[in-house]
Amino acid sequence: MSRKSRLASESGVYHVMLRGVNRQDIFECENDYLKYLSLLERAVFPVDEITGKSLPSTLVLYAYCLMPNHVHLLVREQSGGISDAIKSISVAYAYYFNKKYEHLGHLFQDRFRSEVVNDWEYFLTLMRYIHQNPVAGGLVRDVRHYRWSSWREYDPGMVCDVPMCATKSVYTKISFEALEELVDEPLAKAQRFLDFNSDTSVRLHDDEIREFLHEACGIASISEIQHYPKERRNEVLKLLQEFGAGERQITRVTGISRGVLTRLK
Repeated sequence: MSRKSRLASESGVYHVMLRGVNRQDIFECENDYLKYLSLLERAVFPVDEITGKSLPSTLVLYAYCLMPNHVHLLVREQSGGISDAIKSISVAYAYYFNKKYEHLGHLFQDRFRSEVVNDWEYFLTLMRYIHQNPVAGGLVRDVRHYRWSSWREYDPGMVCDVPMCATKSVYTKISFEALEELVDEPLAKAQRFLDFNSDTSVRLHDDEIREFLHEACGIASISEIQHYPKERRNEVLKLLQEFGAGERQITRVTGISRGVLTRLK
């Protein structure tokens, strides 16, 4: 069956989402987040590696949020199109991740998903949603406390690791005070978006699973589990089940397939 064609945005603006295969983590440490941001920056401000001269941008970036196992981007495509730009970033990051962690197979779940953004009202709604993602996911209590989102670039009182968003363009239409008030107000749970966190079977926060693996099993990097001998791997998985983690959550955090977990029963 052929893939369904992407809807084209009249404005050229899209909400883009990428997720780790089987919901597994795609960021293990600070350097991983910084690597992905550097690839985004290269798309926004490309430079000829030989001459050092600036090249035409492949993306205009308005907002982003890097979550442990997925990514949200609010972007406007340039002449090269959105697919090539996002694919280039994804391929480069997957190569980096797989080499660093000796990870086998695909890193991202299928191709990226996208939805069109054709009006200002929906653009602002997505600004709220993307920056509220870490709060909704239980990682922080305030959007200002999350390092890996673009809010630090919008807030003049904060320091951003890699400034690259078109904040000036946004602030021609809305003041910082108005945007801050908007982003501080959580969206209703009934608000519909293309979302990757609809797993209702999760009983524990993913951070609790990571802490358990670190404290009880001495595992520093979760991706190590995929390379354990079968007996050691199964021992860890059984401990996670006894700890109270569900199959989907274990699969999401460790990258181990549900088939392996089913056979453990």
